Amino acid sequence: MYFSIIIPVYNRPDEIKELLESLAKADYKTEFEVVIVEDGSTETCENIVNEFKILLNISYFVKENSGPGDSRNFGMRKAKGDYFLIFDSDCIIPIDYLSEVSRQLNLEFVDCFGGPDRALPSFSNVQKAIDFTMTSFLTTGGIRGGSATIDRFQPRSFNMGLSKKAFEVSGGFGDIHPGEDPDLSIRLWKLGFDSKLFLKAYVYHKRRIDWDKFYLQVNKFGKARPILNKWYPEYNKITYFLPSLFIVGFYFSIFLLIFAQDLLLKLYFIYFIVLFLNSTYKSKNMIVGYLSVKAAWKQFSGYGFGFLESYIKIAVLKQLPERAFPELFFKK
Repeated sequence: MYFSIIIPVYNRPDEIKELLESLAKADYKTEFEVVIVEDGSTETCENIVNEFKILLNISYFVKENSGPGDSRNFGMRKAKGDYFLIFDSDCIIPIDYLSEVSRQLNLEFVDCFGGPDRALPSFSNVQKAIDFTMTSFLTTGGIRGGSATIDRFQPRSFNMGLSKKAFEVSGGFGDIHPGEDPDLSIRLWKLGFDSKLFLKAYVYHKRRIDWDKFYLQVNKFGKARPILNKWYPEYNKITYFLPSLFIVGFYFSIFLLIFAQDLLLKLYFIYFIVLFLNSTYKSKNMIVGYLSVKAAWKQFSGYGFGFLESYIKIAVLKQLPERAFPELFFKK
């Protein structure tokens, strides 16, 4: 099969350079193409792309800003391949990634797959901490690719594969962002396609975000989930409520101190200690362990409050998603 690598980019030329450098080192011997879609950037990566045209088969397109989902669709329409590999611009690709994906697809073909993400030793302590909280079973339960035991995997678009047939039948990504990747996964399931986790097809996800941006990102994730639950109630799960229950439970544990009841707060304390120890053990760095506790709090509070706000507006007040949260929908 012929791989087309689809990369939307918005004002991130330095990220594209690292990503293309990693792709140029791939040990994959079969020809593939790279399709870069400049999504209305004011700081373009054209000069960076031109540097790599001697090493990679690259197509470069410029369009008006319409969001990452629409830009991925644009790239897939322009691509020549029969299987699309979709990355975010802040990813670095292991040398054997393409070979591993090819091996997996030849072993058991699937029209949609996703892979997990990891942190490189060169990443900052904050990046390592955020990577831990976004991938650890202790925080996400494996839904982002850390566990092969989940019942049906919803690929995430920073590391995702999609057959040309599945793209053409489904129409690709929708207008919601974030949430466009689980939305696509569910629509593919309803169309009869399957999805799978390729555990060894991981990428290094170099998230360039500070604490405030991280909180805003996970807050939007929380807002998007009740919208998806409304669209696809048959795929709603009780686990989607857990971050909100976690954060409400924490503040309730503080309230209980008024009545000299501290058991619940102690359980939270134990959880954060376990989180700290697990992150410290994995990273061999106590600073990363401490920052992972901070990142987990940001993750739970951001997602939890976003989910609660969205649940009230969407499920209780029956507001239209586009009116309740216009910031989650790109207009084309």
